[in-house]
Amino acid sequence: MADSVRVRFAPSPTGPLHIGGVRTALYNYLYAKKNNGSFLLRIEDTDQKRTVSGAEEYIYSALEWLGIVPDESPKHEGSLGPYRQSERNEIYEKWVQILIDKDLAYYAFDSPEELDAHRKEHEKKGKTFIYNWHNRLKLKNSLSVSAKETSEKIKSGAPYVVRFLMWNDGDDEVVRCPDIIRGNVDVDCKLLDDKVLYKSDGFPTYHFANVVDDHLMKISHVIRGEEWLPSLALHIKLYDAFSWTTPSFAHLPLILKPSGKGKLSKRDGDQLGFPVFPIQWGDEMKGYRETGFLPEAVVNFLALLGWNNGDEQEVFTIEEMVSFFDLNRVHHAGARFDPEKNKWFNQQHIQALSLIAFAQLCKAEVERHTQTYLTDEKLLAMAEMVQPRVVLLGDLWSALKIFFEAPDEYDSKAIKKVWKENTATLLQAVADRLVNEDDLKAVAFKSLLLSIAEGAGTGIGALMGPLRLVLVGSLTGPDLLQLIHSLGARVVIDRINIALMKIS
Repeated sequence: MADSVRVRFAPSPTGPLHIGGVRTALYNYLYAKKNNGSFLLRIEDTDQKRTVSGAEEYIYSALEWLGIVPDESPKHEGSLGPYRQSERNEIYEKWVQILIDKDLAYYAFDSPEELDAHRKEHEKKGKTFIYNWHNRLKLKNSLSVSAKETSEKIKSGAPYVVRFLMWNDGDDEVVRCPDIIRGNVDVDCKLLDDKVLYKSDGFPTYHFANVVDDHLMKISHVIRGEEWLPSLALHIKLYDAFSWTTPSFAHLPLILKPSGKGKLSKRDGDQLGFPVFPIQWGDEMKGYRETGFLPEAVVNFLALLGWNNGDEQEVFTIEEMVSFFDLNRVHHAGARFDPEKNKWFNQQHIQALSLIAFAQLCKAEVERHTQTYLTDEKLLAMAEMVQPRVVLLGDLWSALKIFFEAPDEYDSKAIKKVWKENTATLLQAVADRLVNEDDLKAVAFKSLLLSIAEGAGTGIGALMGPLRLVLVGSLTGPDLLQLIHSLGARVVIDRINIALMKIS
């Protein structure tokens, strides 16, 4: 079975790729790689009115950044393309005609206005209008008029759609819909409408093109969002109509708002200040990349929104996720989106970077903001101090700038806490001693501070807090003695002098 696994991610290019869609792509990718199978990207652009310029390229860029690279796609076609639905219309025309010839689909000539009138009439009676077995012979279609009249209507250019015969006398009323995650779901076909397979604009609907493409592209497992579960009965009936083997289905749970109530939307991100897209869309909508997340972290927290490997492990590499992934461990219930936990994941992945890799990120950030030349030794020393403190790469410069810029201001609460009557005198003594000091290594500098403190009849603590305050502007930051060694005597003296003028 493993060698025959073929899965697909099939987004519509109607805007930026939502994080929920990214999770669907990820689960398909993980399942394919776990089973030595193939992961396809298919662009479902049959709804031409909703197609947005740039959206398809956005999908490619987002998946590439995340490392979820398809084996086959419109950019890297295999033998079963085209992989863009707008280029497959001749294929759909062939297969819809087969259904019509088998009397399993029919032409419908009802105008939108006529259908709307039927809906309103039913509403007045407290009923719901459904175009199906109950009333199809009373409506305008090839089942209610003669073959000659049908042919004449089509030849005259009268607009029509093609509908699927969802249920007819003699058919089984119940269709069983098996799902790997949810088990068997039984659906009464008599309650469903005769779905449109072909629209009046000459393009197939999602439902029809989806089934035809999945069969012709030899998709073995359809892994998609829970919102498509109500369509499963129709899709299974279409497979049966063509006498095709039905793939295995798995419908993923919803990603819920941080409150746990309702599906996560772009509005939630706007209101609560977190991204819902992997990379930036347009000028306004920043993605996780621009916010400072590593792609490995995004993939990690998305994987755990609905799946776990059965133990307490939370931080995974992509290789580990592939190794552990199992659709039988995907949850039924929706997964609550936690922006703060996502930051935690990012911090864990930043800590997992090698010092050299993290130092290169620091180097790029320093070069963006300064003209300073850094030796490899100083760069690595800075990176080592900063790495444990960085949560988002977007915060990297604020952590690094203490090495290049004196504080613009000093935390008022910190001043009240550590600035005593003799603080200015003690700091001035430090500055005076540093004029002739070359060795600012931790042990030597600590001895210098101890001697100054003892000479003033106080402890070293009276100097440590004030020194951190004048160097970084607050009482937080990297190890103080390592920081002082990195800054050097001249910078420490200058910052003491600046602070003495501003604070005193």
